[in-house]
Amino acid sequence: MSNLINRIQIKIHDSVFLKDPETSDLGVKIIKGSIELIDELGFENFTFKKLGAHIKSSEASIYRYFESKHQLLVYLASWYWGWTEYKLVFGLANIENCQSRLEKAIRILTEPVQLDNSFVHIDEVKLNNIISQEFSKIYLNKKVDDDNKDGYFSPYKTIVGIVSEIVSEINPNFPYPNMLVSTVIEGAHHQRFFAEHLPRLTNSVEGEDAVTEFYINLVLKTVITK
Repeated sequence: MSNLINRIQIKIHDSVFLKDPETSDLGVKIIKGSIELIDELGFENFTFKKLGAHIKSSEASIYRYFESKHQLLVYLASWYWGWTEYKLVFGLANIENCQSRLEKAIRILTEPVQLDNSFVHIDEVKLNNIISQEFSKIYLNKKVDDDNKDGYFSPYKTIVGIVSEIVSEINPNFPYPNMLVSTVIEGAHHQRFFAEHLPRLTNSVEGEDAVTEFYINLVLKTVITK
């Protein structure tokens, strides 16, 4: 799968940036450096001034690519969900049984992220940390409706749609497929954060990945028994 993804450029909606960072060496440094710095400092403490110093460029040069750090965070999230879409597409391609496909999809959405060397300027592990901790800031704000109209959340909606279709294949009468899938995605990120920082809010089971197994169990029982 790594070789297949390596031949694919993840496309980001042009409303998310002023200049496509993938088109220049500086743009690539901005993306790489922003992932490193947001993971290190947190989004609240991250600034374009600090990013400029980190990548040895000017603050003004970063503003030529992104009008705000909010827009940059949206770009990083869009890339992450685009990458997740390709993992789903390739991971599910040869699985015909609907239940097996759903189980595989839940594994892809909930398992710990591994570094993918196909994209040398993206540290997917650090980016996953950012998504887990900062993604809700993209939509929990007063501009969410305008951002939605501009397509900021399309990649995330695509992920939910892919897996929701499998849920509906298994049980066409299940009335909450989108709600179920988005709950799995958000919940898995929270549970992994809890496991690292607030372990009394989650559970660990020796010999298994408790987060993934919990959500597979939850989804299959919810969908198949309805």
